[in-house]
Amino acid sequence: MKEMMEAMQAGLPELGLHLEEQQVQTMCRFGQALLEKNQVMNLTAITDPEQVAKLHFLDSLTLLTLGDLSGKKVIDVGCGGGFPGVPLKIACPKMKLTLLDSLGKRMDWLAQTLPTLGLEVECLTARAEEAVATRREQYDFAVSRAVARLNILCELCLPYVKVGGAFLAMKGAAAKEELEEAGKAIAVLGGRLEKRTEFGVDGTEHSILVIRKVKPTPAQYPRRFTKIKQKPL
Repeated sequence: MKEMMEAMQAGLPELGLHLEEQQVQTMCRFGQALLEKNQVMNLTAITDPEQVAKLHFLDSLTLLTLGDLSGKKVIDVGCGGGFPGVPLKIACPKMKLTLLDSLGKRMDWLAQTLPTLGLEVECLTARAEEAVATRREQYDFAVSRAVARLNILCELCLPYVKVGGAFLAMKGAAAKEELEEAGKAIAVLGGRLEKRTEFGVDGTEHSILVIRKVKPTPAQYPRRFTKIKQKPL
């Protein structure tokens, strides 16, 4: 926990962000719970506490450098062990967060753990292309971190975003290539690339793509996942 705390305290000023000490402690308690559970369940490949702080927490919080999520309705599509959603919720307690993933055991763990940290979060176990049926265009933001290639990810995420909102896609070194590949998908699904921000995390290149929702997503999207994968837009 000490290494996590120190890495957080060193990294936040570099991002131009400030968290109260209690928020940093909550973040580290979540990290500790994550690493403990990881011994019996596959939640993260990163097991060094300092790296958890850098590559999970600080990486997730880079989204806050693009704007205030406080009071906004946000869905984290394919959240895995809770990233980027949980760190964002700790940093922005007034954000209304839905965590979405298809792995039931993982979501059960999050649903049990987050209330013990004082976090009110909706944990939804479902496939992204199916859950949207009752949540279409209801969110200010969809966020996702390295779940699939961008052309596939846009079809899973943009249908959740209301017109005027945005999809914030967190990508690695291949962001530029994926962006070129996803041009048609973004346009067809009602989006427009607004911004691409690059930053380094512990020596690796990361990008955030801000895809603004400028018109409703046509009703036929998203398709079934087998179709999305076989014939991406």
